[in-house]
Amino acid sequence: MAHLLDGITVIDFTTALSGPFCTMTLRDLGARVIKIEHPESGEGFRRIGPFFEGQSGYFNSVNRGKESVTFNLKSPRAIELVKAMVAKADIVVENFRPGVMDRLGLSYDELKAVNPRIICLSISGFGQTGPYRDYPAFDVVVQAMSGLMSINGEEDGEPTRVGTSVGDIVPGMYGVIGALGALHRRDVTGEGGHVDISMMDGLIAITENAMMRYWVTGEVPGPIGSRHPAIVPFSSYPSADGYIVVAVANNAAMYRAFCEVIGAPELNQRPEYANNDLRLQNVKQFTADLSAVFRRQPTAHWLEVLRQAGIPCSPVNTMEDIYHDPHVAARHMLVHVEQPGLSRPQVMPGTPVKVTGHDDTHFEHAPAVGEHTESVLMDVLGLTQDAVDMLRVEEVV
Repeated sequence: MAHLLDGITVIDFTTALSGPFCTMTLRDLGARVIKIEHPESGEGFRRIGPFFEGQSGYFNSVNRGKESVTFNLKSPRAIELVKAMVAKADIVVENFRPGVMDRLGLSYDELKAVNPRIICLSISGFGQTGPYRDYPAFDVVVQAMSGLMSINGEEDGEPTRVGTSVGDIVPGMYGVIGALGALHRRDVTGEGGHVDISMMDGLIAITENAMMRYWVTGEVPGPIGSRHPAIVPFSSYPSADGYIVVAVANNAAMYRAFCEVIGAPELNQRPEYANNDLRLQNVKQFTADLSAVFRRQPTAHWLEVLRQAGIPCSPVNTMEDIYHDPHVAARHMLVHVEQPGLSRPQVMPGTPVKVTGHDDTHFEHAPAVGEHTESVLMDVLGLTQDAVDMLRVEEVV
């Protein structure tokens, strides 16, 4: 089965999460991803848990299908070999601090000299330019710097980190978008380019209407829990045995139907709830009144009646719920990857990209440190076994 990025080769210098997530996505789309690691220890995130039978599930989950090649990047000979590989590649991805690739002798200008068609993708905390470019960053740092933490959490509560590392995942996704855009431009012009992705930029880009609300009203948005800042009801509410999420659009007919189906027509008849603007003005009292209704029945009851009426709704699923969800299984969104050295397949999220003719069910394992050094050097650069052995003796690979 043909893959979307068949024939595209990626040289991957990335570590941690933002870069590996980006290159994993390119691999999921069919690119060949050659991961460059340190000869002795490999990537540092191999030592970050959770662990299963001695292997990092975290590392494996974002490095599936890649080939691992080890290089001692302090060796001039290693840099020569990297450049020789770049000459045959399409994309180079790195997420070092700005300036590190320059010091290694692998700047965009130097790589462009050996391959004018190369696309270099840099993912960093704050970008290659600007007054913050040299600041170190992790997910929680950019969640705070971007303003995202200031609008997340319970109303009047403390600033709260989003429960998954969106500070890494979002720039990883934007990195894929930038690389694919640069590939298309290269097909038109014949020239590559340098894609500069900032973790902070990525999170600012998804703050959605928060900045617009500030611009329009002059008021600084704060956390409001799970509710929507402009639509009511659009939140989670306590049921008899848990929580139910409902999202009623700013539509009078849908709101009227919603009130009827939950057996609370009075919520539509009260003048202070007559339209969305009034419900928003009285949101605390409305939430209390609606919660009192939902507490009468368990979540399963409300899901049945609301779905029959076409009202968007959901339980608040846990990871255990997702693990056993038939729709998740039907969409291949949890995949079982046979990982060498483990007694059972590792389960991890699949790819959300579903394209006709592209296999979204089969994924190869994450590599051991240097697992593919010999095969890549012989296949890509045409080195002999003796030459590879000598590189090992010289501590180049």
